[in-house]
Amino acid sequence: QLVESGGDLVQPGGSVRLSCAADGFSLDYYAIGWFRQAPGKEREAISCLSSHTGSIDYADTAKGRFTMSRDYAKNTAYLQMNNLKPEDTAVYYCAAAWYKSQCPQHGMNYWGKGTAVTVSS
Repeated sequence: QLVESGGDLVQPGGSVRLSCAADGFSLDYYAIGWFRQAPGKEREAISCLSSHTGSIDYADTAKGRFTMSRDYAKNTAYLQMNNLKPEDTAVYYCAAAWYKSQCPQHGMNYWGKGTAVTVSS
């Protein structure tokens, strides 16, 4: 399973780091994606780390503000989010897909239960 943590209530312009820990399996050879779902909206992709190359792609809304990384030793992925805006308020999910270069929402093998980020003054 995947377990997210780090969600919080932050002020606009603030930062938060989300973690995604794998429990019971190794993230090696898995593509890892971060997704979010805002109230009343569909879930959207935020970032994806390719299992093939290790390269990371970001959605336009995340470029320049969010940074994804992974720690192989800790079997954990992270999403550092800076300069947060109220529209970033959402439940953030991580997901993993076996040996993929992309992170298709309907093709991910494991999903976490999500962690809530609220951006408000």
